[in-house]
Amino acid sequence: MPHWTDHAIWWQVYPLGFTGAPARAVGAPLRHRLRACEPWLDYAVELGCSGLLLGPIFAAETHGYDTVDFFRIDPRLGDDDDFDRLITAAADRGLRVVLDGVFNHVGRTFAKFIEAEAGDPAAARWFRRDATGEYQTFEGHHHLVALNHDEPAVADHVQRVMNHWLDRGAAGWRLDAAYAVPADFWARVLPGVRERHPQVWMVGEMIHGDYAGYATASGLDSVTQYELWKALWSSLNDGNFYELAWALKRHNDILGAVTPLTFVGNHDVTRIATRLTDQRHLGHALAVLFTVAGIPSVYSGDEQAFQGTKQDRVGGDDEIRPVFPADPSGLAPYGWPTYRLHQRLIGLRRRNPWLVRARTTADHLTNHAVALRSDGDAGEKVLLLLNIGDEPYRFPIDLTGLRVAETATETVDPAVVAPHSWTVLTTIAD
Repeated sequence: MPHWTDHAIWWQVYPLGFTGAPARAVGAPLRHRLRACEPWLDYAVELGCSGLLLGPIFAAETHGYDTVDFFRIDPRLGDDDDFDRLITAAADRGLRVVLDGVFNHVGRTFAKFIEAEAGDPAAARWFRRDATGEYQTFEGHHHLVALNHDEPAVADHVQRVMNHWLDRGAAGWRLDAAYAVPADFWARVLPGVRERHPQVWMVGEMIHGDYAGYATASGLDSVTQYELWKALWSSLNDGNFYELAWALKRHNDILGAVTPLTFVGNHDVTRIATRLTDQRHLGHALAVLFTVAGIPSVYSGDEQAFQGTKQDRVGGDDEIRPVFPADPSGLAPYGWPTYRLHQRLIGLRRRNPWLVRARTTADHLTNHAVALRSDGDAGEKVLLLLNIGDEPYRFPIDLTGLRVAETATETVDPAVVAPHSWTVLTTIAD
């Protein structure tokens, strides 16, 4: 990985929703909505983040994942000047910007697909077909036509797109639906990008499958850690920390090959504040996120305890991709305690950057209480004590050499964690 990602903490933004862009691009006039992100940059810095993980910003038909022109900013968001302004404003604050690249499929008005349907055999080779000759689609969505990753022209196109926006100041790419793309495609594309941009960061969206194997074969720097995400909220809801402990064993194995992107929420899932059945456990989820290995990401709004349910229907993402106010002063007052909790835990993470590649084990484990120890290569240690039971819990662990760094509930005895509370202890500095 590029060295700067050891300290990366992302604030993820879905620009089309964030800025209130219309749902459909057809007939929508040019509007400079991308500039609406600028008043939020200081907010992201104060949160403790070091970069923006942007959702799709290229010309598309509807939600941005149906791209029609990879070299043009979506007119609903603005133009090249708006992109340059955002990159400059972010850089002025020390923020890097990673873009969302949808290179598995395109919208049906993508120029090459129009040419293919018109009978151009060279253009037709850009797209996958089934045994009947029909164009294949992404997971059954008719409007998303699957690219043919065996076609050299497709690989050349993707490489040119990546380099174009990296040349203009982007720091990396999130590769949407990477799990649907053959790993050898990235192995062919990425070397030409890295040769020109050796510090680029590439993270692939992996929902299922062999994370470590895919990362190794593809040459990706990172993959999305959905296994850990699921175990986090599920173990808290079910009162089953054995699930979390098992997921962290898997997490340790993955770390042998790749440093994953970790999160408790993103633009594709129900908000963590909605997903948890007991709001007292939000801090537990965040404490795990910021004390285990990986590159953490905070989905915009989660730091304010936004609510939102993802639904399996047309427009089912609208609730989790809302319009934001013009600037942070427009936020509701009841979300700021969660923001400050994020600040505290991100601050803890920044004081212990070695956590990016730590290994975490369960030193003590019951259904409702767990002690998670994260170890660094130089003897550093972070111990996270979680209690989701209705009674105080005394952890039978030797805390010699450790001090309380953060806690949800002050206590005289650090080995005792209050009901539905948590405590983080770190190595005492020499």
